[in-house]
Amino acid sequence: MNRNDKLSDHFTLGELIRSEMAERKSIDNTPPDALIPKLKRLCDEVLEPVRIHFGVPFRPNSGYRSPELNLAVGSSPTSQHCLAEAVDIEVAGVSNYDLAVWIRDNLNFDQLILECYTQGEPSSGWVHVSIKPNSAENRKKVMTFTNKSYLPGLVV
Repeated sequence: MNRNDKLSDHFTLGELIRSEMAERKSIDNTPPDALIPKLKRLCDEVLEPVRIHFGVPFRPNSGYRSPELNLAVGSSPTSQHCLAEAVDIEVAGVSNYDLAVWIRDNLNFDQLILECYTQGEPSSGWVHVSIKPNSAENRKKVMTFTNKSYLPGLVV
């Protein structure tokens, strides 16, 4: 597969593996072929429903992170991004809190994390969404990360 190949109607492989950090540090962030179906699933079950509901084009971030890139960004070694099971998103013109609420109420997911959001600053932070390979394993765990700690639920 090449970077321009579509994983779904609105998203390409390149969008799911794009990383400014990888580019700056010359890190190859190409996923193994075995992970491509997981990236397609992220597109079908998370990104496309968000795109269709809000009707706004957006560019996902960190749909896949190679172990080297994951280390470079300081993420957990057990990050679902390394398994092609997670994506970080923001939608222009939509509060990240409102985006997280919509995902919580409408999609099946493993973890939903409202990260680094500041009340009164709608575009602050981002929304992390993950899914397990088997939908029945999804925990529907909802958290807020405040730059210091994880809190249960969506906290503003």
